[in-house]
Amino acid sequence: MDNLNRTLERDELVQKTTDLIRNQLRVDRVLLYYFYNQWQGQVTFESLSSPSLSILGSTGPDKCFNDEYAVLYLQGRVKATNDIELEPIQECHRDFLRGLQVRANLVAPVLTAKGLWGLLIAHQCQSVHSWSSADVECLEKGAKTLATADSIQGS
Repeated sequence: MDNLNRTLERDELVQKTTDLIRNQLRVDRVLLYYFYNQWQGQVTFESLSSPSLSILGSTGPDKCFNDEYAVLYLQGRVKATNDIELEPIQECHRDFLRGLQVRANLVAPVLTAKGLWGLLIAHQCQSVHSWSSADVECLEKGAKTLATADSIQGS
């Protein structure tokens, strides 16, 4: 029963966090990309401005998210991309983002004692988006909230 309670507590925290961030940033989508294996994961939670934007269960561009990217996020990198069409990123990553209807994104790592647990990501789908320092701080705060939660530390 304790594991069930911990899971429910974790799920409620993640959903509340993604909802809060989406409302504060006024973006189309905020999601949690959870790593179930080294550099392999999927979207396990999302908060949406429209149900048509759902990508729940999507997996990442595993060949694009390699050790190079992983090391940066393990070091705490937060990445703000105002326009994926202008960002110098790998073409496979750009194609992946296009497929998810992403035009701008903001990514913060969820780092636990065990390492990179997941990525908290904000997406603007309709247009480019200039991320402010307040936007970055909001996402970082959400990622730290998740990373330090007992229900996540134990998972």
